[in-house]
Amino acid sequence: MTPEEFRKNAHKLVDWMAGYMENVEKFPVKASVKPGEIFRRIPSHPPENPEPFNKFIEDIDEIIMPGITHWQHPDFFAYFPANTSPPSILAEMVIATLGAQCMIWETSPAAAELEERMMLWLRDLIGLPDTFEGVIQDTASTATLAAIITAREKTSNFSINNNGANNAGILRVYCSEQGHSSVDKAVRICGIGKRNLVKVPVKEDFSLDEEKLKDAVYNDIKKGYLPCCVIATIGTTGSAAIDPLKATGEICAENDIWLHVDAAMAGTALILPEFQWMINGKEYIDSFVFNPHKWMFTNFDCSAFFVKSPEWLIKTFEILPEYLKTRTRGKVNDYRDWGVPLGRRFRALKLWSVIRSFGTEGLRTKVRYHISIAARLSELISKEADFELLAPVVINVVCFRYKPEEMADEKLNALNEKLNHQLNDSGKIYITHTVLNGKYTLRMVTGQTNVTLEHVEKAWDLIRQTARGLKE
Repeated sequence: MTPEEFRKNAHKLVDWMAGYMENVEKFPVKASVKPGEIFRRIPSHPPENPEPFNKFIEDIDEIIMPGITHWQHPDFFAYFPANTSPPSILAEMVIATLGAQCMIWETSPAAAELEERMMLWLRDLIGLPDTFEGVIQDTASTATLAAIITAREKTSNFSINNNGANNAGILRVYCSEQGHSSVDKAVRICGIGKRNLVKVPVKEDFSLDEEKLKDAVYNDIKKGYLPCCVIATIGTTGSAAIDPLKATGEICAENDIWLHVDAAMAGTALILPEFQWMINGKEYIDSFVFNPHKWMFTNFDCSAFFVKSPEWLIKTFEILPEYLKTRTRGKVNDYRDWGVPLGRRFRALKLWSVIRSFGTEGLRTKVRYHISIAARLSELISKEADFELLAPVVINVVCFRYKPEEMADEKLNALNEKLNHQLNDSGKIYITHTVLNGKYTLRMVTGQTNVTLEHVEKAWDLIRQTARGLKE
């Protein structure tokens, strides 16, 4: 492709991108294709000869788009969002064009130093102490894995890295019953093992019960186990519950346990002064993660991982083969030492673009609006006699179910599951579910970049009509 051909095709694609953003609301939210349908439309073998790029653009529309679930659709209320925004998309284009591999300072000094500055910006925006330093990871799952491995090495005095786990003792990791599945995966990967992950019961609001945590830790110590890491969650995936950070931190401090905070979704709300209460007890935190790619309008992937003592993290992960030795080592941040991957993308550029384009007040305004929409939805649900809220609404997650008349939970679960599928199959909205206290729970998230109160009210009307139609 010549520069002139590239310019011509790039203009076509940018027009396509702009058109998509303008018209995303016209698509069905959730793809309705059957398994294998897209696969069968793709040729069995690659072409022998070059094809015009225009044919590629045509096939995006013809083959790919029917199988896309539209995460940027304002009626997407499922999971947690994977948000984007025009400033982030434009920066992503520059990142792809530069093609920089930002593993160490020397491979792109600007990338390393912009990342360092962006992490300081974010640290100060969310209110972490100025002793923290940060690094951009791909996802919160990777950051949590890095935190648990670092806690493992701190607890074992680096004997596991050096000698293996045979004689290190039995390490224990703790999180609430509502903790994210990435914790389960991390204890498997790092060799601590699923059996040594203690799921602590939760209170009525689905936050971690600190008294039960305390009992679990002290019982383990009596048995000769080594409490290694506690993961407190700010905004659990199921219901966006907020674990009691200060009480959890005090238990960790008394027993020299690493405290990692998973704030993947809700961490963005910390840019609001009125939500700083969520990190009351921040002085006890050892590591902290939140995802700008969830609720700060930055393209996936971009996860902000902070540590109080970077030296522990670096000592855990640094490896220095001859081909990575540089004259600047020790004078700069070589971020490949701050986690699992060697290769690193220039993610800081899109953060820079987003924060500058929105401004801090613009970010706060949008986040506050999303929270207000969730509050309004909870009010609407509360007014209906045949619906009920199943969890407190703290930020932008609303958990509820349809509950007509007197009906056993087993039948209600089946009814709400049917309602969920019927709503999603309609293509008009997309919601997901969780299970709270054994109850099948419909779950709506009002944190998508393009969502408005009008979209939520329209979705609520559809939910009510569909639910009552099922009953009839």
